Amino acid sequence: MPKLKTKSGAKKRFKVTGSGKIRAGQAGKRHGMIKRTTKFIRTARGTTILKDQDAKVVKQFLPYA
Repeated sequence: MPKLKTKSGAKKRFKVTGSGKIRAGQAGKRHGMIKRTTKFIRTARGTTILKDQDAKVVKQFLPYA
């Protein structure tokens, strides 16, 4: 079997935690922040852990993570 290639877009956007979960940046913060609530802006700081369904797809893009 040849080596599997990692998707370059995925390696830039996702990190794998020690327990094997996928960490990603919060979505919805690039523009239009004036119409967002203060609560949304506050809770969307930093990164988040992906849900299992989404993490399953991302893990296929990161075969050696």
